[in-house]
Amino acid sequence: MAGKPARPVNAIDQTRRMLSLVTYLRERPGARIADVARAFGITEDELVSDLDVLPMCGTSFRGGDLLDIDTDGERIWWHNPAALGEDAAEPLRLAADEATALLVAARAVATLPGLRESDRQALVRATAKVETAAGEAAGASARLSVTFESEGGVFADVDRAISERRRLWVRYYSPARDELTEREIDPIRLVTMGHTYVEAWCRRSEARRTFRLDRVAEIRILDEPAAPPEIEPRDLSEGLVQPAAEDPEVVVEVGPGGRWVAEYYPHDTAEELPDGGLRITLRTPDPASLRRLALRLGPDGRIVSPPDLADRARRAASEALAAYEGREHTP
Repeated sequence: MAGKPARPVNAIDQTRRMLSLVTYLRERPGARIADVARAFGITEDELVSDLDVLPMCGTSFRGGDLLDIDTDGERIWWHNPAALGEDAAEPLRLAADEATALLVAARAVATLPGLRESDRQALVRATAKVETAAGEAAGASARLSVTFESEGGVFADVDRAISERRRLWVRYYSPARDELTEREIDPIRLVTMGHTYVEAWCRRSEARRTFRLDRVAEIRILDEPAAPPEIEPRDLSEGLVQPAAEDPEVVVEVGPGGRWVAEYYPHDTAEELPDGGLRITLRTPDPASLRRLALRLGPDGRIVSPPDLADRARRAASEALAAYEGREHTP
């Protein structure tokens, strides 16, 4: 397995893979390089590159705590797997700022409306244990408080609807169409990936949909029971947005300040450009939604194709600039 990888690899992909690689190798002493590369869907060169990094990782930088992993070119050997054993880890110690952040967050969550009482009591007991372990560091947290905005109430209603298997009515803002829509949904589960989302069966579209909680303008728990069809849970390990092969292809060119696009958007290829930027090819079921990306990038990027989308993005940018300049010259 030589040559280029099947798709570009970003730091998040590599970190996730290396964490899995540690567990995989610990259970398979003397594993063959070819077999491991095939199991992870990467080239042997990529695997060897990972193996060069792993010996710099461990529970500390003291002797014996770093992972002693090497290869003879054919097999992989881990000479000190006990470095990550249960007896090797030191007791967890919280710094003052860590204890404060944890206690403030725990007390804030305990005040959420709609939180199940059993969960609230369990959280209170856990908070008390953390306070005892934190000692003097817990004092600062008592002088701080957090108030949740609307998303907290939405979260509580969704969580309650899931536990009671009830349908929800929501008024939801769709940024792609810039409009509010009303719909009834049967919630399936809550997921958090940067933001918090509810995965649900939408009665309006008769399909599975994912709704971001901070875009829910209004919500009500209905008396009707939630009855989503039997569907296989989505694998979200690759993110919420997982384009299909038949989705339209979009090409975006970004400068050095826009390289973050390759980190956040699933893509097919990311070619290096002479100025330090990237030419990114990706797929999306709704290309028009990328106009917002073009506006956000500003001078750091542009949509290259399809041509009609590139033209619409340029017009949107020109209109936004004209509106801004109009306000600047308004007396």
